[in-house]
Amino acid sequence: MNARIEDYALIGDLESAAMLGRDGSIDWLCLPRFDSPACFAALLGTREHGFWRVSPVGAGPCARRAYRQDTLIVDSRWEGPTGAVRVTDFMPPRAHLPCVVRVVEGLSGAVAMRSELRPRFNQGRIVPWVRAQEHCTVAVAGPDSLWLSADGPMEIRGVDTTPDSTTPDSTDPNPTVLDFTVTAGQRLTLQLVWAPSHLTDPPAPLSVPAETALKATGDFWRRWTAQCRYQGPWREAVTRSLITLKALTYAPTGGIVAAPTTSLPECVGGERNWDYRFCWLRDSTLTLSALLRSGYREEATAWLDWLVRAVAGDPADLQAVYGVGGQRRLPEAEAPWLPGYEGSRPVRLGNAAVGQFQLDVYGEVLDTLYLSLRAGIPMQPHLWSLVKSLMGHLREHWREPDQGLWQARGARRQFVHSKVMSWVAADRALRMGELLGRNESAGEWRAMRDAVHREVCREGWDAGRRSFVQSYGSPALDASALLIPKVGFLPAGDPRVRDTVRAMRALDHHGFVRRYAHEGPGRHGVDGMRGSEGTFVACSLWYADALAATGDLRQARETFERVLDVRNDVGLLAEQWDPRDRRQLGNAPQAFSHIALVETAFALREAGA
Repeated sequence: MNARIEDYALIGDLESAAMLGRDGSIDWLCLPRFDSPACFAALLGTREHGFWRVSPVGAGPCARRAYRQDTLIVDSRWEGPTGAVRVTDFMPPRAHLPCVVRVVEGLSGAVAMRSELRPRFNQGRIVPWVRAQEHCTVAVAGPDSLWLSADGPMEIRGVDTTPDSTTPDSTDPNPTVLDFTVTAGQRLTLQLVWAPSHLTDPPAPLSVPAETALKATGDFWRRWTAQCRYQGPWREAVTRSLITLKALTYAPTGGIVAAPTTSLPECVGGERNWDYRFCWLRDSTLTLSALLRSGYREEATAWLDWLVRAVAGDPADLQAVYGVGGQRRLPEAEAPWLPGYEGSRPVRLGNAAVGQFQLDVYGEVLDTLYLSLRAGIPMQPHLWSLVKSLMGHLREHWREPDQGLWQARGARRQFVHSKVMSWVAADRALRMGELLGRNESAGEWRAMRDAVHREVCREGWDAGRRSFVQSYGSPALDASALLIPKVGFLPAGDPRVRDTVRAMRALDHHGFVRRYAHEGPGRHGVDGMRGSEGTFVACSLWYADALAATGDLRQARETFERVLDVRNDVGLLAEQWDPRDRRQLGNAPQAFSHIALVETAFALREAGA
């Protein structure tokens, strides 16, 4: 039985991340990068697909756990009849090779502990050869190796010296088990390091004392968090969201992943399971907007460099999503050997959104370039050339249908949000030109901006519903219309905006907001997928933002705090929330959700909510 999505905390080193359960088990970890094959994949299957658990012998979930203040370090505490113990989990920001550190500390009495390690390389598929070396246990398969070390006495079981089968289905070898006892005041550290399998010497991180690594990791996160400019009633929630967004940044390139996981379902048992371990231009730009607003310029500069490298070439080839290194090919495939989270199949690796036409990303990219310029980040000549190139392409294609914000796998449509963001693209290009004194294309861009505005107000407004709708000619509502005042397309006081905000009550589901209405168990006409889904966390936050903008501060605050209440015990949000079963759904932690939380906290503070 899989743990609930909300049972997981995140630890990471700015190049990859692990999902740590309340039972002390790391059930998901891709090494050496976010988008590498997983070496622990129990999250999407069973323990046969890889995990690493450290906990008291025979214990269940920890009694309590928490992040150390302003860090990505997790303390989990167990209490039992023989004593109490704390396990501290973290990944030091990477200097060399990725390393997971687990410090076990006796708090009272004497507690029998157990470490169970069962690596399964290549997305939970390959059983490694495990051998003992001096002071280490090494698991090797193909290009990967994992080195496990401990700094104290313990009994080791389950270490073999011969190669095993290549699939977990053909044999069931025991995990590598380390048994030990900790007493009050005693500490023991376990370290797990990934290295290329051709290296034969113990990796350098194993020589770093745990206390040194722990202090350096805590200092790194506290220094970073101290830069936060937000001061308000929800500072703890904002800080945790910003730390999460930072943790989703791939430091070597500046790319930002949408989530560290793949195929956590939007409907348990259904097919809405996607790989989010990549860099969506939309999510990345919105993340940078939240970080810039909160006082973080270094990330914006790094992301701008990543953007230029990723989108270099013909603007007609602009993709909605890229790999963390800027790679363009992310072929989508299925992993039939993984049964999926609670049986939710298929498990997908890669994402076919690379081949979709999504007009809105032009607006998001140009909006972030404008925000960066406003924040005082100089615009290099090649970035202005990028602006002109993107606008030249958009002027020719903004009238075309696309797959839209929600990456619909059905037929292309004239999505209203896509057209609104085309307007944003032209508007921000004009504003940047004014700031830079570059007005050579202002007439063409202004004409496009005005044409888009006229068309959206004519074709995207439904007089019967008194609301902007999802697409031209359709009466269906879409929560993305809540962003119209936020992006400046129309002022919040415009009657059409106020009516649209009121109309969105039709998307309410037990106090939370759906992306759009679903039409029963069959295939949905818009996205081409079967089944329903939960409410979309970001949409509920957009609703709170729009309520504040239109003057309903009491309901805005209530809506916002309702979302805060469904964060897990360490402050994390997945993509969706099921208010009926009261559980998180979708990939987690989700950048889109935490971006919206930060933006809405700022909006409500500024509105005096």
